Amino acid sequence: MIDMQWRRRGPFAAPAKPFAAGWTATLIYALVDVGANSIRLSIYEAEQGSAKLLINKKDTAGLSSYVKDGALSRDGIKKACRVLTGFRAILENFGIADVHVFATASLRNISNTQEAVDQIEAETGFFVDVLSGAEEARLDFIGISHTSNIRDGILIDIGGGSTELAEFSGGEVLTASSMPVGSLNLFLRHVRGILPNDKMCREIRAEVENELDQLVFAGKKRYSYLYGIGGTIRATAKLANQMFELPDDNQEISYRNLNEILRTYKTAKDDVQRSILQTSPERVHTLVPGMILLRAVAKRFQGDIILANNSGVREGYLFAKVLGKAGERYA
Repeated sequence: MIDMQWRRRGPFAAPAKPFAAGWTATLIYALVDVGANSIRLSIYEAEQGSAKLLINKKDTAGLSSYVKDGALSRDGIKKACRVLTGFRAILENFGIADVHVFATASLRNISNTQEAVDQIEAETGFFVDVLSGAEEARLDFIGISHTSNIRDGILIDIGGGSTELAEFSGGEVLTASSMPVGSLNLFLRHVRGILPNDKMCREIRAEVENELDQLVFAGKKRYSYLYGIGGTIRATAKLANQMFELPDDNQEISYRNLNEILRTYKTAKDDVQRSILQTSPERVHTLVPGMILLRAVAKRFQGDIILANNSGVREGYLFAKVLGKAGERYA
């Protein structure tokens, strides 16, 4: 049995350099992202300030569906433990001992966070670092800035249980916020059946707009380009590519096309559902709520184009909280 070693996390701070001076070794790191919709294991090879994703394994645990009266149920905690125990077996088979587990809205937006963290640690051996919403948004920015040359704009990360927004200028974050609405919990709160009807769509839009009204942004300016993170946005790009006959590798979603998809959904639900089943079948129930959320955010900032990006909070966590403290270990 491999003796897993964990790093206790201190307050968030983006490091000036991703590695300590003179760092040259190639190391393998594993990150586990406990999200509201899915739990994901990502294994990276890191060398000289860069990181390469080797393995990406996802379990659609749907933890948000186990939240009752604001608390994650016993069954939900057991579900998380089963998935993490399975991931631990994979890590032991590969001989990977440097493992970092963190949670976002799945454990942040519940009333029994500490109980869930304690039980997960007792049953799996994993210490779970629960990120605040603002911290998640900042890590999103760090993750995307390592793979994209972005200087000014709005970053959007739509998850299952929350949506993070970061406004940045000159490569620096001005504001970082989180809304307790995501593609899965909007579905669970408003949709009866699989697809929302017109009334349900209006309810979803109203809740998202109410959450946006409560946020404060530094610049209050228009951004033509918005930078999108998360499975909902990537799935929307795939759907738009198919419906508008765009190249498969296109990662730009125009506001016009996004709006047209939702307009088409009103009159031809079966056609849109069929396209979702062909492009992202695992999101057939959550993609429409997610797209309504995305359109509301893009409209608020008058964004013409949403650029889907594959990097995000996991890469940000790796660079800022793992590789930024590469020589620091805690038993």
